[in-house]
Amino acid sequence: MDLSNLKPAEGSNKNQGKRIGRGQGSGKGGTATRGHKGAKSRSGYSKKLGFEGGQMPLQRRVPKFGFTNINRVEYQAINLDALQALVDDKKVKDTVDFETLFSNGLAGKDDLVKVLGRGELKAKLKVSAHKFSVSAKAAIEAAGGEAITL
Repeated sequence: MDLSNLKPAEGSNKNQGKRIGRGQGSGKGGTATRGHKGAKSRSGYSKKLGFEGGQMPLQRRVPKFGFTNINRVEYQAINLDALQALVDDKKVKDTVDFETLFSNGLAGKDDLVKVLGRGELKAKLKVSAHKFSVSAKAAIEAAGGEAITL
């Protein structure tokens, strides 16, 4: 081994590419490929996230108001008069479950159902739903039925 065959360890020196801004002799001196003037030619320049060249950014153009709770649970409301209509149309006899409500178009397949107390229930029904209002539960039980919470 002698000085003629010395070389750095494998992977220790990487080609750093063009050396910019190192004098006129390099061919990449002067403006150092940045052009003339403007924010992008200055040192320390970094574009803000969402910057649109001075145009009012989308984040500031869109109206903002109120508060949206990400944990909100939405229920599909079904009133007692809708259940009574199912009985009147002879679509149900004695039990109303989620499949019945879905097949009659009162609820979507991924909906949570809440039974509300508007209207009058005359039929004795066994109603299954995710939630009941106090008045709906009372009306169902007053008609001799049963309110089952899923």
